[in-house]
Amino acid sequence: MTYEELVQEVREIFSTADVSGVKDHIAYQFNITGEAEGAFYAEISDGKLSIEPYEYYDRDVLFTSTAETLLKIVKGKMNAVHAFTIGKLKVEGNFDKALMLQQFAESNGGKKVK
Repeated sequence: MTYEELVQEVREIFSTADVSGVKDHIAYQFNITGEAEGAFYAEISDGKLSIEPYEYYDRDVLFTSTAETLLKIVKGKMNAVHAFTIGKLKVEGNFDKALMLQQFAESNGGKKVK
């Protein structure tokens, strides 16, 4: 998988995520290591989600993982807290906003994982 394919797949997965109730501005940056290495961001503003292949310097949360781990989380196949606990996901920044990533994964049709 290439970096471009990863960004496109994440866009497609989150295209149905319900962020309409999010009143805060949230900016996530994802640093991908290994295959598909690169950085991209997801921003929620005014109840809309944007995903762009750029770094976001004024971010709330920085996630670092492999593409495989990120895809498992956003597809609802791995719990983000579990991934963090076992060292597959590194998180820097606002942990309350970081925890919302799991909710967005579940709201886009991903199943709830424990």
